[in-house]
Amino acid sequence: MTEALIQVEGLEKVYGSGEIAVHALAGVDLTINKSEFAAIMGASGSGKSTLMNILGCLDRPTAGMYWLDGEDVSDLDKEELADVRNRKIGFVFQSFNLLPRLSALKNVMLPLMYRMEDRLNLAEREERAVAALESVGLGDRLEHRPNQLSGGQQQRVAIARALVNQPPLILADEPTGNLDSRSSEEIMALLHDLHTRGVTIVMVTHEPDIAAHAQRVICLHDGAIISDGANGDSKCTGAAGGAV
Repeated sequence: MTEALIQVEGLEKVYGSGEIAVHALAGVDLTINKSEFAAIMGASGSGKSTLMNILGCLDRPTAGMYWLDGEDVSDLDKEELADVRNRKIGFVFQSFNLLPRLSALKNVMLPLMYRMEDRLNLAEREERAVAALESVGLGDRLEHRPNQLSGGQQQRVAIARALVNQPPLILADEPTGNLDSRSSEEIMALLHDLHTRGVTIVMVTHEPDIAAHAQRVICLHDGAIISDGANGDSKCTGAAGGAV
């Protein structure tokens, strides 16, 4: 029996008020089960980035409910959301978001410093970070800084950082957006490998060929889901566009 990791009901997000109010999300219902690989697509203004921010506990909905791994996170305050992010979510961004003065190893160790529960000592944090880097094929790049790594290698460091706290969910926002085609293929192969190991992945992308790697493609238009297809068959047209 499948078990939901993400469940949202009647999710709404409104920016502004009155005549200038913008309804970024308009009553979204969505369930993503554990160990699924889902892609979210949509044109600029569709609400995909707004939805990703709420799923990532970076923002709260105006209305509606959100359960993450069985926990109601809809009305948590900023500190509580930060704790949920650290425990339950690993983020992979288009721009990598690595600290330039830190080595790959120290970049990956950072999330471990913010664990509120089961705090690890320095040796344990280093051991966990080394294992994460080795799992993405960078065991020989531990002391390299970001400017000493290729774009694809930097994204691998970012994925290792996302994995180091062993969260049940990886949120990838345009993970191949700054990469050449070869590096993009390598990153998608890595995400596939993580998925086969049971990691749940939700990925925002505007590229149909990248979205086709997912088990299902969820297409947004004007803040609502207009299609949700298996094996990349989303019927999502006009998906190219920037963030919302």
